[in-house]
Amino acid sequence: MRERPKAIQDLPLLDILPETGPLAAGLLNAGILPRKAAADAAHIALAAVHGMDFLITWNCVHIANAVIAKAVARVCEEHGFDCPVICTPEELLGE
Repeated sequence: MRERPKAIQDLPLLDILPETGPLAAGLLNAGILPRKAAADAAHIALAAVHGMDFLITWNCVHIANAVIAKAVARVCEEHGFDCPVICTPEELLGE
């Protein structure tokens, strides 16, 4: 757990762009994520708006969740964005 901040400390931070809010709201309004997961919806939206290829997360409840992946991608596309590949670090590295 203590290694996580070290692993990301040199990565640049993404600016919150105006398009982030509507996409996050779209994910919540579609019922894909519960309202209590608004921060998770914003995390997905931020990655999509910035055109990230991957969104790496250990959150398998609301983000790296195969059950909701197609619906998340559909809402991203409806808002004019490609959905990044959402996976855990282990999935990305093939471990």
